[in-house]
Amino acid sequence: MFEKEIVIASTNQGKIKEFRAMLEPEGFLVKSLADFPDMKEIEETGKTFSENAIIKANAIVEAYGVDAIADDSGLEIDALGKAPGVYSARFLGHNTPYEKKNSIILERMKNKTNRSCRYVCAIAVCIKGQKPIVFEDSVECTISEKPMGSNGFGYDPIVFYKPFQKTMSQMTDEEKNSISHRGKAIRKFEAWLYEQNK
Repeated sequence: MFEKEIVIASTNQGKIKEFRAMLEPEGFLVKSLADFPDMKEIEETGKTFSENAIIKANAIVEAYGVDAIADDSGLEIDALGKAPGVYSARFLGHNTPYEKKNSIILERMKNKTNRSCRYVCAIAVCIKGQKPIVFEDSVECTISEKPMGSNGFGYDPIVFYKPFQKTMSQMTDEEKNSISHRGKAIRKFEAWLYEQNK
C-alpha cells in the first residue's frame, strides 16, 4: 500500500503546487518527475484523460518500482468541438506561452454565442502488481471575453466560473481548490485512500 510518499508524474509546476497544497497537509511527501531527472519523456498516446493518466503513472511504476499517481487534465470548449481537450498542454506546441494560447482561443471564440467549457481531471493511481484506479471529475465554466486575474496557471485567466463571478485566475488557491476539477478528483482519491488505510 502507499507509503506517505507519492510521486506525481508531472513536471508542471502549477499542477505540482496544487497537489502539494492538497496532499501535504494530509502528511504526504509529494515528489515529482523533477526528482527523477533520468526519466525519459513519457509519450501521452491515450485518447482520453483517463488513458493518459494511467500511461504516465504506469511509466513511473515500471521505471522505479514506486507507487505513483498521475493526473491528466485539460480544457474542453464546446464551440470548438471540445478542443483543446487531451491536447491542452500540447495545443499550438508545448513551448508556446499560455498567454498566446489564450489569446488565440479568445480570437477563435470571438463570434461564438455558446461559450460553455469545462476543465476535466483524471487521476490515476498505479500500485505495483495491481490494476490502475482512476478518479475523474470536472467543473463547468464559460470562456470569458478577455483574460482576467494573475493567480493560477495555464488557461485559468480565460476560464470563468459563474457561481463565484470570477475566472480561475482571480480566485484564491482555497477558492479554486474547493471547486476545481483537480480539487474534486483529489478529494475522491483521498476518500479512497482513507478507506484503504482504515
